[in-house]
Amino acid sequence: MKKLATFYKPEQTVTNMHSFSPSARKPKEVVEYFQPTGLIELKQDWEPLTRPQIKVAHNSSFVDGILDLQIANGFGNYSPELAASLPYTQGSFYNAALYAVENQSAAFSPTSGFHHAGFKECEGFCTFNGLAVSAFLLWKQQKVKRVGIIDFDCHYGNGTDDILDKFSNGREIVEHLTFGQMINEDERAGKRRNFDRWLDGLAVDLAEQFATCDVLFYQAGADPHVEDPYGGYLTTEQMKRRDEIVFEVASKLFLPIVWNLAGGYQTPLKKVLDLHLNTLNACHAKYLL
Repeated sequence: MKKLATFYKPEQTVTNMHSFSPSARKPKEVVEYFQPTGLIELKQDWEPLTRPQIKVAHNSSFVDGILDLQIANGFGNYSPELAASLPYTQGSFYNAALYAVENQSAAFSPTSGFHHAGFKECEGFCTFNGLAVSAFLLWKQQKVKRVGIIDFDCHYGNGTDDILDKFSNGREIVEHLTFGQMINEDERAGKRRNFDRWLDGLAVDLAEQFATCDVLFYQAGADPHVEDPYGGYLTTEQMKRRDEIVFEVASKLFLPIVWNLAGGYQTPLKKVLDLHLNTLNACHAKYLL
């Protein structure tokens, strides 16, 4: 049985962050929840990202200000523990992506808090945008020509769009789909989408949009779940189907894929962990087997 390469070090977890968002402590919680399944293999022989590496997608003064505790982080505070974790969360996702590309396989980064982080601002518990950072690093290193980001967190990946629009070639390097933008458009139009019908067409839509990419980044957010206080759209079965479709499309397109956690705010946290576990199972069933 193939095991999923999982890029985790304890340094990427912050346990003393008091917030309704569990993202800072979730890396450790998820890894401990996944390990008894025997489906993951920890990869810990990797380095955190350096400031110059993070700056490929962010304003230089912004990066320095965050890490030097002069600018508030995405949680709105100046936690030295969170600042210390950031090079590791960025490094986890980048190294998982690099592994996926070099091995033409799947990899997992137990990280959250990326897609609201813009070129020089924090927002919504997101400080640095590991999606954009990793995409630009892989491109600069000529590992890929084009990266696909499938962001199925419930909320609009506005930070990712902000960064892509700051660079003249951002949209050439990255193909970006964000579920939250679709939700926002539905709300502005005063309609509620038929999500079974959306799922029926999802495989074709993804295959068409990402056919020219060399790797897929999948933000498998748990917050679209119907019981999430900041979501409320997809049932558990629909979430499972969503995940299965993403991994099945990646497999059929012969694309490496790296996925991470993104949002999820139900309590107790076990409800969120169960949704993430479903994503792990979908990865194995549709990609790794």
